[in-house]
Amino acid sequence: MLRRTYLALTASAALVMAGPALAGDGMKKDIVDTAVAAGSFETLVAAVQAAGLVETLKGEGPFTVFAPTDEAFAALPDGTVEDLLKPENKDQLTAILTYHVVPGKVMSGDLSNNMMAATVQGGEVTIMTDGGVTVDGANVVQADIETSNGVIHVIDGVIMPK
Repeated sequence: MLRRTYLALTASAALVMAGPALAGDGMKKDIVDTAVAAGSFETLVAAVQAAGLVETLKGEGPFTVFAPTDEAFAALPDGTVEDLLKPENKDQLTAILTYHVVPGKVMSGDLSNNMMAATVQGGEVTIMTDGGVTVDGANVVQADIETSNGVIHVIDGVIMPK
């Protein structure tokens, strides 16, 4: 637990310090800077850094990110996050993270029930809209957070590639 918190805080601090130098004045923040500023995605930010995906998610995009909260990562079995953050598990971590990203900017109004969306990882997520929006069973708890290079939809679970 302390290691995860330390890694998350270290990654967040590094990105916060780099953020102003990379973001244009007067513009919306990119996906990474938006996640850092929100304060509820420290584990996600640490994972993105460990996977070497920071520059990609700061890139032109557009990207749609289904972003698990810190609580979503905490709900995984004990030791899962720590294991995924190890350098020898970078490929597995990258696959999980890119499974949360869809190319293009998909707003909530673009979603339909039983919709399949191709992920950057190569798999497909199933989006359901009956009784609330879900992505592979994870609930969308906040939608349509627009960024300079896409959109973030906050989810309450970590989705895994099939």
